[in-house]
Amino acid sequence: MPVGGLVPQAADNAAELVVRNAKIHTGDPRRPQAEALAVRDGVLTVVGDDQDVAPHIGPATQVVDALGRRMVPGLNDAHLHVIRGGLNYVLELRWDGVPTLRQGLAMLREQAARTPKGQWVRVVGGWSAEQFAERRLPTAAELNAAAPDTPVFVLHLYQSAVLNRAALRAAGFDKNTPDPRGGQIVRGRDGEPTGMLLAAPSALVLYSTLAKAPVLEGEDRKVSTRHYLRELNRFGLTSAIDAAGGFQNFPENYSTVIELARAGQLSLRIAYHLFPQTAGQELADLTRWTETASPEDGDAWLRLNGAGENLTWAAADFENFAQPRPELGAYEPEFEKAVRLLMEKGWGFRLHATYDETIRRDLAVFEKLAAEGLFPAGNRWLFDHAETVSAHSLDRVAALGGAMSVQNRLSFQGEAFLRRYGPGKAADAPPIRAMLERGLTVAAGTDATRVSSYNPWIALHWLVSGRSVGDLVLRPPGNRVDRRTALRMFTVAGAELTGEEQVKGVLRPGCHADLAVLSDDFFTVPEPEIAHIESLLTVTGGRIVYAAGEYAGLDEELPAVTPEWSPVAHFGGYQAARPSRSAGARQAAALGEAVAESEQHRAWRERRGLLPAAADTPFDPCFL
Repeated sequence: MPVGGLVPQAADNAAELVVRNAKIHTGDPRRPQAEALAVRDGVLTVVGDDQDVAPHIGPATQVVDALGRRMVPGLNDAHLHVIRGGLNYVLELRWDGVPTLRQGLAMLREQAARTPKGQWVRVVGGWSAEQFAERRLPTAAELNAAAPDTPVFVLHLYQSAVLNRAALRAAGFDKNTPDPRGGQIVRGRDGEPTGMLLAAPSALVLYSTLAKAPVLEGEDRKVSTRHYLRELNRFGLTSAIDAAGGFQNFPENYSTVIELARAGQLSLRIAYHLFPQTAGQELADLTRWTETASPEDGDAWLRLNGAGENLTWAAADFENFAQPRPELGAYEPEFEKAVRLLMEKGWGFRLHATYDETIRRDLAVFEKLAAEGLFPAGNRWLFDHAETVSAHSLDRVAALGGAMSVQNRLSFQGEAFLRRYGPGKAADAPPIRAMLERGLTVAAGTDATRVSSYNPWIALHWLVSGRSVGDLVLRPPGNRVDRRTALRMFTVAGAELTGEEQVKGVLRPGCHADLAVLSDDFFTVPEPEIAHIESLLTVTGGRIVYAAGEYAGLDEELPAVTPEWSPVAHFGGYQAARPSRSAGARQAAALGEAVAESEQHRAWRERRGLLPAAADTPFDPCFL
């Protein structure tokens, strides 16, 4: 872009990229604000103003005018199931950001019509019934009407899944199918499955059913992962810490990101964990892994970060807030062996722990090992989630050199948590301010994709506002954070969990050139609009990996989405809906939602003969 006053000067060591005319929040206390920066070999060489970058502009330098927009360091999701999400992305119909169930069902009906025989339509996380104008889940009858012959699986949080008749047949469920341990197949009076699966409280029934759906193979996995990473870049993400998870086996499920890293085709930096998948075999898996690799093996794009988020299956509590807290058996002996092995081998780890009752038991094991000098021993370790962690437990975490990683699961599950535990507990779920006051590293993430959306701005909105996606206030001002702190939790704090805080999370010379130019100024935009921010220009390692608006076409070209019938090929990913900026527009939007709900009631009465059948006229396309 030609820029008046900036002419090529540098002959040697010219910058490859210069971004100017920006409101740069550097995250660097030594220089918090700047207007321009220069990049060479993927590293920031200059952070300052036009005068500072001018000597570094050569004939081949790409100069981008930020047009006065806000620039921030690239975001780092500290708990994202990015590897698993990438392998499935193009197969999933995303309801993230969809405002009405009516629209979601219309998308589902359209997708079912193009889905070939043998494939499923799957809606897997990133949404909540509370985000819909109708404030409810779809019914099995609605799924049957939308897709009579194509299997449909709709996952709702860690709580339940709704299947149509075709999916029940494809999954092999009938009146003789026994309930799995920790789960329930809801049945009608005749004993046949109704289509509703309940986590009671374990989500294994939900995930094992989803695992029966067809998967991608070969090159399609690479295409899916690259498009998923591009989708994350769309929101300014340049790094993520992969928390592994169930049904993510090492090394086979990691092979796609490994191949992309070798080819230089990752657009997101990934630090990954290893999660033992087979109950009873955890110690053997961890032993084999610790003998063959070391944490931080790899490079700035792909690196091992340790074990977790589970070390032993028996120690994992379940975060289904629609059910009572699970009572765990005696898991300490095997858990202690696993932790001892990791600490002796110099491996860090992260632990899924929802409830303080679990955290207290884990800490007792750590304190026993601390008496032998294994805590703190320089190995990075942390608790994930920790919605009900107590002040006393946080003191113990600090004494043992641990850290915390929080996710906005209550953006989507807040109403269920409130109903079960009450407003007092919800106000401190999790106690973020108490964590920060103790000097703990507190990083933030989304825990996407099976519950929360991968959109980090929803999580940033939750950190700042304390509100769920259903606009319910959960956390009072005393347990919220300001916008600078929230951004730090999504940048520097995540880098601290991987030992990269000296080169990542801030914009200063010598650091990775990871940045995002935002659609709106995070620091000044009205609070409700934080969740609607996107990136217009995302740079990772000096490469423009996402570009939109005035910058469209500057990013790297990706292969077309395959297979051709993919929901992503037709709908994209997150369904962006810009907020109404005027009171009149907000009022009109509210009336539109009321009309959608009224139409649902009319159809219900018509089906029961309480109203004459209406003429078969198309519904207003605004609601399709």
